[in-house]
Amino acid sequence: MAQNGSEAGPLVAGVAGRYASALFDLARDERQVDAVAESLNQFDALLKESADLRRLVRSPVFSAEEQAGAIGAVLDKAGIGGLAGNFIRLAASNRRLFALPDMIEAFRSLVQDSKGIVRAQVRVAEKPSDAVVEEIKASLRDIAKAEVAVDLVIDPSLIGGLVVKMGSRMVDASLKTKLNGIRLAMRAAR
Repeated sequence: MAQNGSEAGPLVAGVAGRYASALFDLARDERQVDAVAESLNQFDALLKESADLRRLVRSPVFSAEEQAGAIGAVLDKAGIGGLAGNFIRLAASNRRLFALPDMIEAFRSLVQDSKGIVRAQVRVAEKPSDAVVEEIKASLRDIAKAEVAVDLVIDPSLIGGLVVKMGSRMVDASLKTKLNGIRLAMRAAR
């Protein structure tokens, strides 16, 4: 998803962006943004848990009717209805389920932008304690002067330390980068 800040709000590109923007506008008009976001998050969690559901969403082998029927059953069982349920059903009937994860991500970005929340990706070598995560969030809040949503990514190749991307800024305080710097300096010293 491409996103650029502008005075009129973020620009979200492609099919996912158009669908997410339409859903966001409707949810805002109906004063249901938080409810829709919660339902989409619930569906996204189901996607992450179920390989079969991911296959259904991604595979072009299934017809629109098969996808719509199966998605309808999943939504009913999970209790996902309202605008979010209708939105997911529409994506299925329009053969756009493959773009649903990107639609959900684009919708999250629109919600965060509307609330003035800054997004940051934090890559660490191993899962930190909740206290460390809170310290990272507090530090990023101080820097951004805004609420920060942190996407934590576990990347064992970093060895230690962390890499933070927030907007166009990136801070690489990983042990891997420091070791590579030392190795390059040693080569240059030969």
